[in-house]
Amino acid sequence: MKIAIPKEQRPDEARVAASPETVKKLVALGFEVAVETGAGKGASIPDEAYEKAGATIAADATVSFGSADVIAKVRRPLPSETKGLKSGALLVCIADPFRAGDELAPLAASGATVFAMDLIPRITRAQSMDVLSSQSNLAGYKAVLDAAAVYGSAFPMMMTAAGTVPPAKALVMGAGVAGLQAIATAKRLGAIVSATDVRPAAKEQVESLGGKFVAVEDEEFKQAETSGGYAKEMSAEYQKKQAALIAETIKKMDIVITTALIPGRPAPKLISREMVESMKPGSVIVDLAVENGGNCELSEAGKVVDHKGVKVVGHLNVPSRLAADASALYARNIYNFIELLVDKESKQLAVNWEDKIVADTCIIRDGKVVHPSLAPKDEPRKEPAAPPAAPSEGAAEPSDNSSDGQGG
Repeated sequence: MKIAIPKEQRPDEARVAASPETVKKLVALGFEVAVETGAGKGASIPDEAYEKAGATIAADATVSFGSADVIAKVRRPLPSETKGLKSGALLVCIADPFRAGDELAPLAASGATVFAMDLIPRITRAQSMDVLSSQSNLAGYKAVLDAAAVYGSAFPMMMTAAGTVPPAKALVMGAGVAGLQAIATAKRLGAIVSATDVRPAAKEQVESLGGKFVAVEDEEFKQAETSGGYAKEMSAEYQKKQAALIAETIKKMDIVITTALIPGRPAPKLISREMVESMKPGSVIVDLAVENGGNCELSEAGKVVDHKGVKVVGHLNVPSRLAADASALYARNIYNFIELLVDKESKQLAVNWEDKIVADTCIIRDGKVVHPSLAPKDEPRKEPAAPPAAPSEGAAEPSDNSSDGQGG
């Protein structure tokens, strides 16, 4: 068995799909591992570290793709990259299929079988493969640091002989994986933290981290969670009431971090222009959903917008901004998934299509897009056997960005 680890080609991607640790495990599993030269540079992993772990270094992706039975990537290949794929090869990556557009067609035409790591079902057995959780956790942490980097004041209360510096007031919108980590990080930095989410289970989680929960807790709120733990889309009436509460809350905030996503749909707009303009000059908004359209009306992908003194931060691919740790975690997610595809006795690929994890993550097989959620609009759309569900604690997040797992 041969596996290729190519260098990522998207300009904002510094992560890599394997670490020296997972290369050793892949070799033990029976793989010949080829890593494209420079693949780990963005994550501070030199070629020599991969060689020491048992990999060979390929001069370019075409060499490694052409003979590989499995290709492990971070992001979906660009159309130009699909030319090197071997028909019948297994491609494992963050495919971001709902935003892939025309990029799925060349993948299907390549004859490869494609598994989307961002569709891993969030069931207990798959927790070690849960890319969305591993990457969103880092994104939530980094969002607070990004806020601190542009915020012109301190986070904690400081008492000095010259006077007292008041603590920053932070609001986290969306208490999923990224949101909960943002709450914890902001608290550690000394901010007074509030958080909002439409899922009832989030209230206890927010309060357990020392945050104040902010939501309209009516009857609709009590039913605002899918069986898988994701937030449902709320009625226009509820959204109006919640927006009014948030509008009043946001005026008092110095920092706002938004993380709200609905799988397969544009990010919900939570912060209007008027809300931004109600905030004090010097306040900061960090929009982690910017790659999916953004939670803030004024956020722009890849930019820090200054609107009347309020900075709106819209960095792309936030997990990649912590490439070393993000790569280490993602590499373990990838290895744990690939391990499912191998017969350990014969050390040969043995894809079990009856396995729920394997079936639910496959988006392309035998030259066709097969995932039910990706059916063309003119065809009957069936729900997937198991849409991505929230972790056992009820915290759900995209990504990636991915998002993220942020990616695109």
